[in-house]
Amino acid sequence: MEPLDGYVVVDFSSGIAGAYCTKLLADAGAEVVKVEAPEGDRLRSWSASHAEIPSGSDGALFGFLSCSKHSVVADPNDAGEIDFVDRLLEWADAVVWSRGSRVAEHPSFTPEAIRHRHPHLTVTSITPFGLHGPWQDRPATEFTLQAWSGGIIGLGRGAPDRAPVHVGGRIGEWVAGAYAAAGTLASRARTLDTGVGALVDLSMLETQILSLTYYSVTFFEALGRLMRPGRGLMVPGVASAKDGMVAVGCGTAQQWFDLCAMVGHPEWIDESAPFSISGRAGDLASEIAPWFADHTVEEIRELATAFRIPNSLVANGENIAEMEHYRARGSFVANPRDSYIQPAPPYRLGSEPPRAPRPAPRLDEHGERYSTTPPAARQTTATDTAKALPFNGLRVLDMTAFWAGPSCTHLLAMLGAEVIHVESTTRPDGTRLIAGVPLSEEQWWERSPIFSSLNTNKKSVTLDFRSERGLEVLHRLIQSCDVIVENYTPRVLEQIGLDYEKVRALRPDAIMLRMPGFGLDGPWRDNPAFAYIIEDASGLTWLTGHPDQNPVEPFSIGDPNAGLHALNALLLALEHRRRTGDGMLVEAAMVDAAMNVAAEQVIEHSAYGQLLVRDGNRGPEAAPQNLYRTADTDEYGGNDSWVAVAVASDEQWSALCDALGRPDWAMELALSTASGRREQHDLIDKNLAAWCGQRSAGEIVQILWDAGVPVGKVMQPHRVAELPQLESRGFYEYVEHPVNPTVRHSTVPFTLSDGPERWHTRHAPLLGEHNQEVLAGLGLTASEIAALEDDGVIGRAPAMGRGK
Repeated sequence: MEPLDGYVVVDFSSGIAGAYCTKLLADAGAEVVKVEAPEGDRLRSWSASHAEIPSGSDGALFGFLSCSKHSVVADPNDAGEIDFVDRLLEWADAVVWSRGSRVAEHPSFTPEAIRHRHPHLTVTSITPFGLHGPWQDRPATEFTLQAWSGGIIGLGRGAPDRAPVHVGGRIGEWVAGAYAAAGTLASRARTLDTGVGALVDLSMLETQILSLTYYSVTFFEALGRLMRPGRGLMVPGVASAKDGMVAVGCGTAQQWFDLCAMVGHPEWIDESAPFSISGRAGDLASEIAPWFADHTVEEIRELATAFRIPNSLVANGENIAEMEHYRARGSFVANPRDSYIQPAPPYRLGSEPPRAPRPAPRLDEHGERYSTTPPAARQTTATDTAKALPFNGLRVLDMTAFWAGPSCTHLLAMLGAEVIHVESTTRPDGTRLIAGVPLSEEQWWERSPIFSSLNTNKKSVTLDFRSERGLEVLHRLIQSCDVIVENYTPRVLEQIGLDYEKVRALRPDAIMLRMPGFGLDGPWRDNPAFAYIIEDASGLTWLTGHPDQNPVEPFSIGDPNAGLHALNALLLALEHRRRTGDGMLVEAAMVDAAMNVAAEQVIEHSAYGQLLVRDGNRGPEAAPQNLYRTADTDEYGGNDSWVAVAVASDEQWSALCDALGRPDWAMELALSTASGRREQHDLIDKNLAAWCGQRSAGEIVQILWDAGVPVGKVMQPHRVAELPQLESRGFYEYVEHPVNPTVRHSTVPFTLSDGPERWHTRHAPLLGEHNQEVLAGLGLTASEIAALEDDGVIGRAPAMGRGK
């Protein structure tokens, strides 16, 4: 039995975000009924490479995203068919909705209208800015949302002498879909208790802030500086070897020192200088490049691995399915109808293989089934709705560090779970160490805005489980917890004998969520897995950058995307336990999550023989789509001020021409179609650049938004809290802290109609703050706890650099 067998979802959505959300639900056994207008979902005719799709066939991406779903057609102009859809809603458990379909935009099927008539439903709405607020109806695309989110700048992505570059592959659509699935499942957890549904109002802008920036607002407000000032390329990053591209990354000073030794320049090592991937390393890029050009990819990877420097092949749609690791793990499977290659599901639940997906439905393939035998209305009984949050009462042992793992458990904590974050005094969470706070400052280990952003609402216990006594306490902690989450490399827990069989012996119904970088098996399983390496190895990097240069690592999405997919996997495991009483091992490898959101590349190549490539800030759908410099001076006195413009339809092109005053160059007949505009993109860019260069960003946004054209100011990520839409939705909340100033922290990218009014209930914990509380709760006496502290098994400060 799949975790969601019997769970019925009506899918009103259009585009990748909603389709990916319902794919994740269908993969877990949900019955997803896709309601389409007679013309069908636009993804049925979509190909990112603009390959010709034969009549009567569907696009390959649609075939991937719609596996195992059902299709019914409803004409929104036919009252009888509107009633038919309403009967489906009476029977369903959830609805996933976005704009773009004539059915979804019928007045009877807005999210609010559905909730009013069917209060038992979870209604998940996916929109650019959310359903409410001053920007609720403003036009946007995934590209312009990247601009507003600060994600185009990100952690200083792109060479400073050129325009910054967006993260390619329409990544924001995929991440929004994964967040929508998590929001739907979280709401279900509360509905099972209360019998009452909820409106999950998701903002794609907010999902991009959480996925493409690194808590920049909190960092800036807490420390008064940027984490990485200016823009620059990671060094080496994606480098040109003798026989192809190879990715080698230095995320720490030690890795940089090791790289200096590897390339034969130990004199570059300066332990007294602060490390920056775009500072000292960037200055030496031209001297590093010849060494790479003189070695093969295999030679470089062997050396880098020996030095423990993170490295990877550079994956794309053509080569990824043949890489040894993915072949060994069965990471790609054949599409059940058309046999092209597509990623396997992004996580593994239990020891049994997942149910094979069924072919995507043809248009209205299941219409007769649902119309001739109408399903019975869902019988629900509303009960006390006082339960504040979906996961109140759930206890989670959080053995994670850095970004991917803590981002998963942080969402659980904000959704009501009791999350106990385990560190040790010898190895505190790495995010405590990466803020650049001098070790001479008092309680420097409490001052990291990154740690604070990822760990509010959690408790902290320090525990050296390498010691015999520490391991005993860890076992007692496991016995008290419903869920154990860890993101070490696989060998770490194996060295202390803590595999799933041991966890199950300690607590039979426990769920153990493991988040290795490359999985629990395969030849790469023990490779270091930093976010940028996951991006390189999955294809995410391949589509980011200018076409005349090597790809540029997004340096962001690899971690939060992994945490988000791990959360979805965990919610499914919890549903399995609710139904069966059994625990489960969940494997949520970072790279599997990344390959799923990069799926379009391998699908396009396998189905059509087309290799998708990076194209700067242009994209496969909107034309024109690009960044244009404005007349503004940026906040540093330079001219690095840009707007993003994306024309996604012929109607928007006409509106843009009107806004520009219908100049002669824009009136060419060839520009009236998307294909014509793609062919003449250089001409359009030249003229739009001239027009934007004479105006401020605010003026450009006002003119184009008023005309109905998607546009966005390329925000510095530390300034996004100033956007009125985010303020209106309460996306940032001020959090007090006993050591640090009170500053704004991001929350979750959706609102729930039944609350809460506030997400952050307490500050991120001080190191070991809850040792006494948690260990006493396990039955340890005060003297036993004191002995643990005397022996260094627990503590309240790092074992080194304690400062004052």
